[in-house]
Amino acid sequence: METRKVDKDIVVFYVNAASFPDGVLAAHQQLHSMVPFSRERKYFGVSRPDDGIIRYKAAAEELTPNEGASLGCETLVLRKGDYYSITIVNFMKNVSAIGEAFQQILELEDIDQEGYCVEWYYNDNDVHCMVRKAD
Repeated sequence: METRKVDKDIVVFYVNAASFPDGVLAAHQQLHSMVPFSRERKYFGVSRPDDGIIRYKAAAEELTPNEGASLGCETLVLRKGDYYSITIVNFMKNVSAIGEAFQQILELEDIDQEGYCVEWYYNDNDVHCMVRKAD
């Protein structure tokens, strides 16, 4: 596990998954049909529990103000700060490793209780599994 610094708040727009984990792929497919892949844009999976159910969002960084609204999407802010991070290489060969990484991070005591579990898909094969540290 490492600490990854996010230097500035990241505004993202998102598509809600109909369910977790079954609806995750469809949510990402819907998001990517709205915004073609771009190396300038960051892509995320964002989740947290809500009334005992994991709510998952496939998200993309806004490149221009109100981009998400123009696409009919809601937005949220991934707050700047230090994040606990575990990198999964070739995640498609072991998708369950993502959940295992978050279980390990969520056992730590000093995580931001209002934060999200953030999957940062920084290339086609690998993902950083991140949870923000408490202030």
